[in-house]
Amino acid sequence: MRQSYEKDGYVFPLEAMTPHRAAEYRTMFEAVEAAHADDALMSTILRGNPNIVLPFIDEIMRLASVLEPVKAILGDDLLVMSANFFIKEPATPAFVSWHQDLTYWGYDDAHEATAWVALSPSTTQSGCMRFMAGSHRCEIVEHRDTFDESNMLSRGQVVAVEVDEADAVDVTLAPGEMSVHHGRLFHSSNPNASADRRIGLAIRYAAPSMRQVSGVATFAHLVAGEDRYGHFRLLQPPTDVLARRDVANALEAIALQERIGYEGAVDRGKRIT
Repeated sequence: MRQSYEKDGYVFPLEAMTPHRAAEYRTMFEAVEAAHADDALMSTILRGNPNIVLPFIDEIMRLASVLEPVKAILGDDLLVMSANFFIKEPATPAFVSWHQDLTYWGYDDAHEATAWVALSPSTTQSGCMRFMAGSHRCEIVEHRDTFDESNMLSRGQVVAVEVDEADAVDVTLAPGEMSVHHGRLFHSSNPNASADRRIGLAIRYAAPSMRQVSGVATFAHLVAGEDRYGHFRLLQPPTDVLARRDVANALEAIALQERIGYEGAVDRGKRIT
């Protein structure tokens, strides 16, 4: 698996959980989501920082079936830097342009990997991710900010180099399956043309040796091994669904993510994340 990851910049499909368990997690999330559907700020937190405020999301990112493949790539000491939902409603224009994750995250290295866990079918029709094999061997290339309202990325960022769509690999995943990809890998996804929501949980794992170039100490959760470096502010697992302390941490995390992620942007647009 590690050889494949080093060659291509990704591995999939991997079993994170059974389809039945994925359906249970989806039901739990959608119940909380529906309860706060009229609260824009809570909706932002639930999609952008669910690992800080939802115990069952914290549970997913600590599952042995999720951690073991990531450990094989990054080592036994692991932090979760963030987790967020990428949700495409059925028959909507939302898409993700070709980009590299590490472009605007402000890290000093690339000892990071994203585990993308499918809680609903991720197919070519529903707008699954698409990977460009081997592109992780590139350094970070120039990106253009578009602030396209249909683009799910914070700045609508897109690589400013030509990408041959014919070479893209469709990352089809059944509920409960996951992929793991490198932070420099070119990837994108098309709109959801299916009749169901496409729900994916992206968990950003990193080695504790990583640090923010800006010197800002952002939040992280220690999920395996130990942190010998102290470069990040370690959070305790969420105590309950949307507990007051955890919501306060999530709000601070949003502010920090904005500060780092929008650095140098000419037009920040109207979106929070």
